[in-house]
Amino acid sequence: MLKNILYAQSGGVTPVINATACGVIETARKHRDRIGKVLAGKDGIIGILREELIDTSRESKGDIAALRHTPGGAFGSCRYKLKSIEESQREYARLVDVLRAHNIGYFFYNGGGDSADTAYKVSQISKKLGFPVQCIGVPKTIDNDLPITDTCPGFGSVAKYVAVSIMEASLDVESMASSSTKVFIMEVMGRHAGWIAAAGGLAQRAEGDPPHVILFPEVVFDEAAFLAKVKHAVEHHGYCSVVVSEGVHYPDGRFLAEAGSRDAFGHAQLGGAAPVVAELVRSALGYKYHWAVSDYLQRSARHIASATDVEQAYAVGQAAVKLALQGKNGVMPVIKRVSGDPYRWKIEEASLSRVANREKLMPRNFISKDGFGITSAARKYLEPLIRGESYPPYDKRGLPRYVRLKKNLVKKMLPEFKV
Repeated sequence: MLKNILYAQSGGVTPVINATACGVIETARKHRDRIGKVLAGKDGIIGILREELIDTSRESKGDIAALRHTPGGAFGSCRYKLKSIEESQREYARLVDVLRAHNIGYFFYNGGGDSADTAYKVSQISKKLGFPVQCIGVPKTIDNDLPITDTCPGFGSVAKYVAVSIMEASLDVESMASSSTKVFIMEVMGRHAGWIAAAGGLAQRAEGDPPHVILFPEVVFDEAAFLAKVKHAVEHHGYCSVVVSEGVHYPDGRFLAEAGSRDAFGHAQLGGAAPVVAELVRSALGYKYHWAVSDYLQRSARHIASATDVEQAYAVGQAAVKLALQGKNGVMPVIKRVSGDPYRWKIEEASLSRVANREKLMPRNFISKDGFGITSAARKYLEPLIRGESYPPYDKRGLPRYVRLKKNLVKKMLPEFKV
């Protein structure tokens, strides 16, 4: 029998993760002589452990193609981290049982650093437990913090959304600043890496353009310097626009936004940096302010996705299948920048052991000397990633035409398993 592919989505989704799924499924369908079906875990690794596997062969060609322009995670995702093989032996044994029961020869895990770690562990334990499977990590994260790869699918579209949003909101604030709001604060995602916050700097096209302040996780928060920067912007431009990353922290390491709880991956749950910063502005400077948290809006805004990002997201899905057919195991397709001007890129491969649980932070030379803006080097890196538009089709009501799959499950072969 031909071996099947098992694909799963992991962690927070992106505007283009379904484009990667589309790349996997459409490419696999072109190799029916070597690949059986593409099954997908319902709600990520949790669905695999529960043996809830979606049969993508029962989805139409048109619906699979429509994944390329549909946001969210079409098969469902989850935040569930498998620990070490010793600590999670029960889960790994179950995972291998599911792989064996459904004739899985290739396991594709579409996620970030934690997911790369899981895929790497599965590549090791499946062999140890007598059912070796080729495991391919497939990159995805809006935070753009995976090492080796030049950029991460999902980031370019979020970067475009953030740059456009701060540009548009700032025009609004500027219009009313003489008699109303003088400070606007927009919070974006990014726990340890400030790539998304940096993207807001692309809105600056001339001296005095917003955002006037960017707060990065890589730069320790200096309250006095920040307030001085805000005051200067208001006095010279009439208003101040601020982009703040959720991961900005005090000198002692505490997040401005730390809520005191932790998520399923063990990361501190962040409750909002923007209101903290806004209160500082009010109490110290007395300016009227507004703040907004981009939150899920930034990572679901497929209507304004970067064409470059969509193309790269699809390409890593294609490459995952090709790597599997080449007999590769424990690897991830990564994007390499061949040229900056004109912008050209290609797909290479990297070992999952070099990707797992590692973060790529903003280089210091991407951040201005005062710590509140981006440099020309950052702009040169970022600009190609947001280029081009890839609008979804719209219906007669004026709304995007997004697809919802049937998600028919295959028949279970094993006893129930509680996660």
